[in-house]
Amino acid sequence: MRVNTLKRAAVAFALALPGAAIAAVVAAPAAHADGCYTWNRNLYQGRSGSDVRELQIRVAGWAGNRDIVETDGIFGPKTQAAVRRFQQAYGLRVDGIAGPETYAKLYELQDNDCTPRHFTYSELDGGCGRGGYSGGPLSATETRENALHTMWKLEALRRSLGDKPLYVTSGFRSKACNNQVGGASDSQHLYGTAADVVSRTSSLCEVARDARSRGFSGIFGPGYPDHDDHVHVDSRRENNDDGIRNSTSWSAPDCGIGSN
Repeated sequence: MRVNTLKRAAVAFALALPGAAIAAVVAAPAAHADGCYTWNRNLYQGRSGSDVRELQIRVAGWAGNRDIVETDGIFGPKTQAAVRRFQQAYGLRVDGIAGPETYAKLYELQDNDCTPRHFTYSELDGGCGRGGYSGGPLSATETRENALHTMWKLEALRRSLGDKPLYVTSGFRSKACNNQVGGASDSQHLYGTAADVVSRTSSLCEVARDARSRGFSGIFGPGYPDHDDHVHVDSRRENNDDGIRNSTSWSAPDCGIGSN
């Protein structure tokens, strides 16, 4: 723990230095915060690269109403707005620039496997006995990447609802599992892009309403058939592998959320 703290401090110091000094410091081998990922430069509008994509994954749940943050590695207006919402949600300086303060909070939130601290791969593999991430239309690696994206959105949803636990009742499902539970043939659960959630402190309608601003393009809750005991959230608009048109579809009639 102390080693990671020192590494984070060194990276934060480097980011705070001007031009040439930054180059001198970050030329050293990169440290890895929590065994996951370390950012070595400030990020803001106009920047691009794999480090921007890593940031986009983690702020995807702060997309804003009916919007998404594309994980394209390009820091544009949507990414800036999401960073600002993330900063506001955690009491940081709100400037839309990902720098030492923002990174420190992300390091605090992420575990060694890059999952947010309140969700795990085993929790998102909750279909029929947690048999891993194989057996779906995609490779296990691709499915896990989708599940990671889903978890960071859930982390934002959890934070927005008062930082109280959200419970995943169904996450990734293999084809066999999906058939077993009677899931739709094109279910987002097959791709790791969906989760069914419940809360003990927020009503299902509160969960469904807030999910509209967390980057979820699929939301189904109370009033939608077979969804009166949970809220289904997914990222269908970002799924380019399911063979259907990327779109937004919300329906929780009992919560005032119409079908789109």
